[in-house]
Amino acid sequence: MNRTILKKLFLSTLYLSTFTFGGGYVIISLLKNKFVDELGWIDQEEMLDLTAIAQSSPGAIAVNGAIVVGYKLAGIPGILCSIAGAILPPFAIISVISYFYTAFCENFIVQALLAGMSAGVGAVIISVVYDMGKDIFKSRDPLLLLIMAAALAANCWLHVNVVFIILCAAGIGLLRALPGRTRSRRKSPHPQTYETTKGGTRS
Repeated sequence: MNRTILKKLFLSTLYLSTFTFGGGYVIISLLKNKFVDELGWIDQEEMLDLTAIAQSSPGAIAVNGAIVVGYKLAGIPGILCSIAGAILPPFAIISVISYFYTAFCENFIVQALLAGMSAGVGAVIISVVYDMGKDIFKSRDPLLLLIMAAALAANCWLHVNVVFIILCAAGIGLLRALPGRTRSRRKSPHPQTYETTKGGTRS
């Protein structure tokens, strides 16, 4: 295993986790910027697939995102390095904040800083939505566009649990893919091959 990749993976997730405010969706955007745009280790389509896996799996999306990216890049060692980098900064920061919890809650400066960061986090989340949604629009696939619109309406206006939305979207994708896969198998039977040897012909 390339130690350089593991070291870079650990330092990258450590850095991103240290300066990520606003939840898991923000770190997903930063992971994309780091590993897709800057390093070029993962392409855009793969990052979208990894994001979908991280979002639909149980647990914190920030840790899930680090896990799937780490496994993609370096297997099990990559998972261990990315998890360590992702959880060490919040563990240390939350430990300190919990000790001074009362002082932080009542401090005017801290409250002002948090209010400002909330506005910035909202912008970053919008950026994540834009980056993920623009590829769907570029595909011009009517079904994908319909799924995206229906999921948005179900979550924003009907307040359907996101778990059911993800499961329904995954089910639709599976039902759509199965018929095409079945047809391709029927059209491409495995012909019997023969190999000529010195002793004759064998199948």
